[in-house]
Amino acid sequence: MKLRHFFRLIQINHILAKYRLDEFLPVTGFFRLLQLLGYLSPYRWSQSTTTTRGERLRLALEELGPIFVKFGQLLSTRRDLLPEDIADSLALLQDQVSPFPNEQARALIQQAYGEHALDDIFAHIDEQPLASASIAQVHAAQLLDGSDVILKIVRPNIEKRIKRDIGLLHTLAHLAHHLWADGRRLRPKEIVKEIEKNLYDELDMMREASSASQLQRNFADSDLLYVPQINWQLTRTNILVQERIYGVPIGDIKQLHAHKVNMARLAEMGVEIFFTQAFKHGFFHADMHPGNIMVDVADPESPQYIAVDFGIMGTLSPDDQRYLADNFLAFFNSDYRRVAELHIESGWVPADTRIDEFESAIRSVCEPIFAKPLHEISFAQVLLRLFQTARRFNMVVQPQLVLLQKTLLNIEGLGRQLYPELDLWKTAKPILEQWMHEKMGWQSTLKNIQKELPNWLEILPTLPKTLHDIGQKLQSGKLQIQLSPADLNQLQREVRRASHRNVTAIIGSAALLGATVIKGLDGYGPALFAGMPILTWLLGISGVILIIFSLSPQSDK
Repeated sequence: MKLRHFFRLIQINHILAKYRLDEFLPVTGFFRLLQLLGYLSPYRWSQSTTTTRGERLRLALEELGPIFVKFGQLLSTRRDLLPEDIADSLALLQDQVSPFPNEQARALIQQAYGEHALDDIFAHIDEQPLASASIAQVHAAQLLDGSDVILKIVRPNIEKRIKRDIGLLHTLAHLAHHLWADGRRLRPKEIVKEIEKNLYDELDMMREASSASQLQRNFADSDLLYVPQINWQLTRTNILVQERIYGVPIGDIKQLHAHKVNMARLAEMGVEIFFTQAFKHGFFHADMHPGNIMVDVADPESPQYIAVDFGIMGTLSPDDQRYLADNFLAFFNSDYRRVAELHIESGWVPADTRIDEFESAIRSVCEPIFAKPLHEISFAQVLLRLFQTARRFNMVVQPQLVLLQKTLLNIEGLGRQLYPELDLWKTAKPILEQWMHEKMGWQSTLKNIQKELPNWLEILPTLPKTLHDIGQKLQSGKLQIQLSPADLNQLQREVRRASHRNVTAIIGSAALLGATVIKGLDGYGPALFAGMPILTWLLGISGVILIIFSLSPQSDK
C-alpha cells in the first residue's frame, strides 16, 4: 500500500468522525476499532451535533469527493431501503452539491474560448448555477441569436481528486482479491477498472456530446424520450453547450400529480425506455437517477421523458444482449431450468454446477416475487437471497454488466416512487418478445447475410489453401505456438516478483509468529503497553505491514 493511500484512509476516517457517522456502523470487530479511532479524532468535536443524520451523511459524502457522491446518488434512488430522512438528504446529491464560485466558472469558460470575448458569444450567462453535481455544474445562458442553452462546466482539479481515490480503490481491490474469501468470484479489481473508465469518460465533454447525439438518433422516430440538441461549435473538452429544456423533475411527484400526469403510463414508459435502450440499441443511459430525468407534461395522458447528463453510457455486446434477453424471457415464463442452463452456457457459473440444484435455488429467489407489483416486493430480501445463491454456486461477477445492473436499480427504484402498482414483468415481457422475434426472425438472418457477404466473398477463395496448409503442418508436427521475447521477459519478471512476494510474506508471518510466542511466554516480564509486551506490538505491526506489502500492487514493481 502506497503511503499516500494510507494517509487518505486516515483522512477518510477523520471525515467520518467529523460528521459522527460511526452511528451507521455495527459495534463489532473491525468497525469497533474504527469507532474508537473516530473518538480520538479532533475533527469529531469541531462539528455541530444539532445537524440531522441525513444532512451529516450528505455533507460527509460531498467532502469525501466525487466517487462517494456517486455512491450517495445511487442510494438516494432506493427509498425502499433507506429511512425517509436519509433518502431526502441524499436526493440533494443528484443536482445540489455545493457549487464552485461563479468567478471560477467564468474563468474556465473564458479559458475554453481563448481570445474570443464572452460577450461576442453569449448574450447572457447566469451567475447562479441551475444544478451542481459531483463532476460538473450547469449554468443557464443565452446565445446572441436568442436561443436558450446550458453550459456544463467540469469542476476544476476534479481529475486529481478522482485519480487519488481510484488509486486507493485499486489497492483495496487488490487486497480484497487476495484476502477476501469471495474476492476472486466478485472480481473487485475488474470492477474498479470499470468504475475508473466510466469516471474518466465523464470528464470529457466532447465524449458526452457524442453520446447525446447517438442517443438522440436512436430515439429519433420515438415519442418516448427527448434528447436536447448539442451545440458542437461551442462545445469543448471541459465545457458542454446544449439546448436548454424545460420540464417537471421526475422526482417531484406532487407537481406531476398537480399536472394530472398518468403515473401508470409514465412508469411503464420508463421500463420501456430502459429495455429498448439495452436490447434494441445496445447503448443506454447509465446514470438515470431522478436528477437526470425530466418530464414534458404538455400531454398528461402521454407524457414524454427528457434525459440530461450523458456522461455515463453503457453498452452491451450482442452475446450479452442475447443471454440477458433469454434469461429475462425464461424468468417471465417461470422456466427456471432454462435460466440455470443459460447461466452455465454463458460461463457465469462453473460448468460442473448441478443444473437441478441451481434451478431449485433460482426458483426459491424468483417465485416469491413473480407477477407481483413493486410495492409487494421486498427488494432488500431479494438482494439478500441473490447474494446467498451467488455465493453458494460460485457465481462470478460480470464487470461489463455492472452499469446495466446499476441502471436497473435506478429504474426499479424510480418505478416504486412513480407507480407502486407497476407490474414490471408484465410491462417488460412484450418488449423482449418483440426484440427476440426481430433478432431471430428470417428478416434479421437476411440482414446479417447481406452484411457479412462481402467479407465471405473475400475470404472464400483463400480458404481451401489455408485449411490445406494447416493440415500439412499438423501432420508433419510443424504447427507451433511461438512466444515473443517480450512474452518471455514478462514471464521471467512475474516469476521474480512472485519470489519477492513470497519471501516478504514469509518474513512477515515469522514476525507475527514471534509476536505470538513472546506474548505467550511464561515467567517473562517485559515492559507492557495496553496489556501486551512492547516487543509483541513491534513484531506484530511489522509482520502485518510486510504481509500487506507482499499483497499490494506496489510490491510488483
